Amino acid sequence: MWLWAISISCEIWFAISWLLDQLPKLNPINRATDLAVLKDKFESKSSTNPTGRSDLPGVDVFISTADPDKEPPLVTANTILSILEVEYPIEKVSIYISDDGGAILNFEAMAEAVSFGNLWVPFCRKHNIEPRNPERYFTQKTDPTKNKKRADFVKDHRWIKREYDEFKVRINGLPDVIRKRCERYDHREELKDRNLSRQKSDGTGSGETGQNPKLMSKVPEAEPVMGKEDEGKLDFTGIDVRLPMFVYVSREKRPGYDHEKKAGAMNSLVRASAILSNGPFILNLDCDHYIYNSMAIREGMCFMMDRGGDRICFIQFPQRFEGIDPSDRYANHNTVFFDGNMRALDGLQGPVYVGTGTMFRRYALYGFSPPRATEYSGIVGRKKKPAATLSPSVSLQVVRQQDADIEIAVPIEDHPDLNLPKKFGNSAMFVDSIAVAEYQGRPLADHVSVKNGRPAGALLAPRPPLDAPTVAEAIGITKFDNFYAIITKPLNHIHFTNRYEENTEWGERIGWIYGSVTEDVVTGYRMHNRGWRSIYCITKRDAFRGTAPINLTDRLHQVLRWATGSVEIFFSKNNAFLASSRLKFLQRIGYLNVGIYPFTSIFLVTYLFLPALCMFSGQFIVPNIDATFLTYLLVMTLTLCLISLLEVKWSGIALEEWWRNEQFWAIGGSSAHLAAVIQGLLKVTAGIEISFTLTSKSAAEDEDDIYADLYVVKWSSLFVMPLTICITNIIALIMGTARTLFSVIPQWNKLVGGAFFSFWVLAHMYPFMKGLMGRKGKVTTIIYVWTGILSITVSLLWISISPPDDTAKV
Repeated sequence: MWLWAISISCEIWFAISWLLDQLPKLNPINRATDLAVLKDKFESKSSTNPTGRSDLPGVDVFISTADPDKEPPLVTANTILSILEVEYPIEKVSIYISDDGGAILNFEAMAEAVSFGNLWVPFCRKHNIEPRNPERYFTQKTDPTKNKKRADFVKDHRWIKREYDEFKVRINGLPDVIRKRCERYDHREELKDRNLSRQKSDGTGSGETGQNPKLMSKVPEAEPVMGKEDEGKLDFTGIDVRLPMFVYVSREKRPGYDHEKKAGAMNSLVRASAILSNGPFILNLDCDHYIYNSMAIREGMCFMMDRGGDRICFIQFPQRFEGIDPSDRYANHNTVFFDGNMRALDGLQGPVYVGTGTMFRRYALYGFSPPRATEYSGIVGRKKKPAATLSPSVSLQVVRQQDADIEIAVPIEDHPDLNLPKKFGNSAMFVDSIAVAEYQGRPLADHVSVKNGRPAGALLAPRPPLDAPTVAEAIGITKFDNFYAIITKPLNHIHFTNRYEENTEWGERIGWIYGSVTEDVVTGYRMHNRGWRSIYCITKRDAFRGTAPINLTDRLHQVLRWATGSVEIFFSKNNAFLASSRLKFLQRIGYLNVGIYPFTSIFLVTYLFLPALCMFSGQFIVPNIDATFLTYLLVMTLTLCLISLLEVKWSGIALEEWWRNEQFWAIGGSSAHLAAVIQGLLKVTAGIEISFTLTSKSAAEDEDDIYADLYVVKWSSLFVMPLTICITNIIALIMGTARTLFSVIPQWNKLVGGAFFSFWVLAHMYPFMKGLMGRKGKVTTIIYVWTGILSITVSLLWISISPPDDTAKV
């Protein structure tokens, strides 16, 4: 009876969890873009655009990095090179990289990347190269001459390949160059200190300190700059050789101050870019996610510039990965989530923000509500009515007059997320930039249905050059004590602190939201909660590609960070139970599932031990395995399989990918998810803060085997529970079989029932066991030790709980 009660309790929770996962999938949707319409509408000659210049809005691209050891500079440099040659008006693209490590290695690597970009970018434009990440382009196995028609392609290809090899050697040699330079500098400083002490002794010291350069490079010219033939190099005649503006930013790290990790870095970039370029849209990428489809930004702009696009807060692109082992042992591709769950959410209020490959509307990031929104009421949100929102012009007027005596009627909202943002800081230039970004991000007012548009031709004027007051404002917007800018022609470097955020709403309701290790989900949730919607953009050619950890330990630690963030969300004010009336019912269910899914691990671990308990006790979850039970089990199994097959059918997921996801759900649920629940509860009850290390994005050191990292065994405490489950079920199978064989009245039906479910558990745990055995399938010593300890412990516990009968008389 007790086994049945445990089983029913777990099954009830699994049913609730399954409903939370399935309900948001009731309205899947597929979208498509038409790039030709975008070009005709914004870049063709017309009465409002007689020159045919681009009328598209500007885009600021944000890249974040922190540790050059785990995020190699060569990987980041290749990402930068792929962005420099994106198919978008050059003068309307600005690139910002945040280096939270402040490493001189990263800075000099970026300088080398921009220098090489002066060759790589015109080469890509001349020969229409895809992908435009040079490392991926030169290592792909396809014929590089396919569809290439220019006679000088082979010569150019050979020459640029040699230049890229030299570029990689320079990047790889930077650590030694920097180390030697530092040694020379330390030696000079030591001599200088000696001379200074002598000068001070006789009163000749001036006390003068070096001045920091404060220059900035110019933005790209508004008109194309054509290259010319260079003997011995490439012929760029008739090729535009301009590069987008590129800015390198690092933050001051004050001891004892919480810098909010990636969220804080992104907010620094938001403020700096608002003054320097103020692109109405922001593309957020991780340092290892490069542009695989050079038309990606245009694909996203098709939705932002469509009728009704002013209500879209962000475009989320699916994450695609390279370097994954062919069998995808640990479900790194995550296709069930990206091709199933995210596509289904697109039919509601939109997909969640997943941290990279996202194009934001800057105005939405500032915490404003959309120009139009809908409120949902009733049991399942069936009743709808227009929300009482302020127009962007009125909202901005309120922000400008917040410190004045002028009173403007503002509706009182019943949810804090719906109030207007107020505290942006004391920069008037920054506040003024908000209205400009909002206006430039509007779709064209070319139809009566467009209620918040702009006239055609409004963005044809070239961007004004950066003057000294503007640069000074970008520097002063953070009120730091020291600033330095190192200039190579297209490269700017700014050093920021976080003091500007004090006494403001940055991180609270403006920009990326602080307080969670999964700041991406929280930031997207806040936007949806205000009534914005998002779009899932799946392109025929992958928009972006990145890397994922194929090592078991790294993969589990990555999942641990995600799950811990979900537990934090559940115990915070960002719980979907507390959402506003502007969040759709099924969208609310989707966000509830984000916060609840880690708690399934408690019931999952119990369920995975249940077959072993059956084998140890000689009982089963039901008294008798009869036809009724088998029929019920068969019907339930077939129903779940048919539903899964239906999901596989509409989402395009392969059956193998679905099975890998099921396996890793059991592995991650019994390890990382359980640890996340424990850590989250400790933080809530005891105030113990949670810290994480970056996921390593470096490739394996074995150049002969790109999957060498897959076989590296790194012991982690996360292995304890799944290893215990595997060993316990194996021991239970042995003990149950032995008991049945030597029993006077063997109960084979209970043995078969318990053994079937034990094998079901072990089948799900197979990738985990394979990962522990390394490349050659050898069992590591710690597994033998753990098996011995666990076997003795289980045996002693079972003898204590259920001692053998001692009724025989001698």
